[in-house]
Amino acid sequence: MPCLPVESPCGCRSFAWFKQACVIALLLAGSSWSAVVLADTPLTTELVVSGLEKPLFVTAPPGDESRLFVVEQPGRIRIVDLTSDPPELVESPFLDITDRVVDDFNEQGLLGLAFHPDFASNGWFFVDYTGFLGTTVVSRFSVPALTPQAADPTSEQVVLTVGQPQGNHNGGWIGFGPLDGMLYISVGDGGGGGDTGSGHTAGIGNGQDTTSNLLGKMLRIDVDSTTAPGGAYGIPADNPFVGEAGDDEIWSYGLRNAWRNAFDRQTGDLYLGDVGQNSWEEIDFQPSSSGGGENWGWRCREGAHPYDASATCAATPSIDPVHEYARGGSPFRCAVTGGEVYRGCAIPDLQGSYFLADYCSAQIWSLRMTEGVATEVTERTAELAPGGGLSISFITSFGLDAQGELYIVDRGGEVFRVVPDGVESQCAEGLPAMPLWATVLAAAAIIGVAISRDLGASSGHRSSGGGP
Repeated sequence: MPCLPVESPCGCRSFAWFKQACVIALLLAGSSWSAVVLADTPLTTELVVSGLEKPLFVTAPPGDESRLFVVEQPGRIRIVDLTSDPPELVESPFLDITDRVVDDFNEQGLLGLAFHPDFASNGWFFVDYTGFLGTTVVSRFSVPALTPQAADPTSEQVVLTVGQPQGNHNGGWIGFGPLDGMLYISVGDGGGGGDTGSGHTAGIGNGQDTTSNLLGKMLRIDVDSTTAPGGAYGIPADNPFVGEAGDDEIWSYGLRNAWRNAFDRQTGDLYLGDVGQNSWEEIDFQPSSSGGGENWGWRCREGAHPYDASATCAATPSIDPVHEYARGGSPFRCAVTGGEVYRGCAIPDLQGSYFLADYCSAQIWSLRMTEGVATEVTERTAELAPGGGLSISFITSFGLDAQGELYIVDRGGEVFRVVPDGVESQCAEGLPAMPLWATVLAAAAIIGVAISRDLGASSGHRSSGGGP
C-alpha cells in the first residue's frame, strides 16, 4: 500500500492525492503532525480583480492553474494572471467579438464559455452569445499555438443557432460533462412572461414542447462529431429522444431560464439554477447516473408549485427541485444565480458543497446533496462579506479555477475568491484535490497503523517507524 507512515508520515512520491489523505488521516488519528485540517472552517472572500465591464462568468481550461478567464457581457473574454501577487488583469482581451454580440437587453450578450476537454492540445473553446435579431449562437473558436494569450476572432465556426422570440430568457450557460465529454447547452424559454404569446407554443409553452422546439431545454451535443444535419456537431446516440418523438438534441426540458448551471467535476452530477416567474426560485439536480429526459416542470409548475392549471399540464409528470426559495421578502429576492460545487484543496471540509445566490439580495447559501436530498442548507452571506470597504452585490455567477477553488462574480466589475478566514490554506504545492474515497481509504489505513502502533507500545514494543 502506498505511503504508510513509517519515517515520514506523508512522504509517498506517487499517488499525490494520497499525501493529502495522509495529512487528514494523521489528524484524525491524533498525530502531532503539523498540518491542520479544520471542520467548519471560517470563510471570507478576497478581491481578485476589479475594473471589468459587466462580468458574467469565470472559468479556466483544464489543468491551467496560472490563468482565470472572465466573460464580459458586451462580448469580450479577459484573462486574469493568477501567478502575479496580487492577480493581474491582462490588458488585451483574450477574445473580442463585440462586433457580432448584441446586448441591447439586460439578458443578452456574451453569456457562456466552455473550454474543450482537450483544449491544451487542440486550442478549442466554445461560447454562447446573442447574435443579430436576438438569435442564440453557440460557436467554436481557436487559439493559435504562437499566441496563447489571444484567440483568433476570425476562427469562429458556428455550431448551433436558436431563434429567440423575445429579448429575455436566453439561458446562455454551456459546459462539458466531466464524464462523457459532451457539450451541454442551456436555452431559455424564449422570453416574455409565463411562456406564452408570440413565439411560444400555444397551450403548453415552449418548455413542454419537445418537437421542433429547442427553447426551454438543456441540450446535449457531441462537438467532436459531425453526424447531425448540417455537419456542425453530432447527436449522442444515448440522448433520450433519439429514435423517438422529440428533438434529438434535447437532454432535458421544462426549463424557464436556467442560465447558470454546473457539473460537479468529481461526480458528474449536474445542478441547474432555474429562475422563477413570480413566486419561486429553484435548484434542480440531475445525478450522473441519469439517462436524461427529465421534465423540470415549467410552465406547468414554478418550483414545486402549480403554475398552469390546464389539463395538459396536470397530466404531465415532472421532477421536483431539490431546493427552492420564495421571491420577494426582505432583503428582496428576485432571481437565483446557480452556482458551483467546491472541489478545491484550500478548504477541505467544503468538499462537495454547492453554492448558490440570489441576484437581487446578494444572499449566498451552500448546501450538500446526500442521497438525492439537499442537506446542510446554510446561509453564508455575512461570513463571505469581503470587508475593507468592499461589498458583493448583483452576483451573476460563481466559477471554479483549474484547482477547483471557488470564485464569485459581481456584475459591478469585480471577481472575488472564497478563502479560509484566519486559517492557512490546506493546498500543498503540486498536490491535486483528492477523491473522497481516497480520503476515507487513507484515513482507515493510517488510523489502523496508529492503533497498531499504540497497542504495540502498550505491550512494551515499538513500531518499526519509531516515534511516540
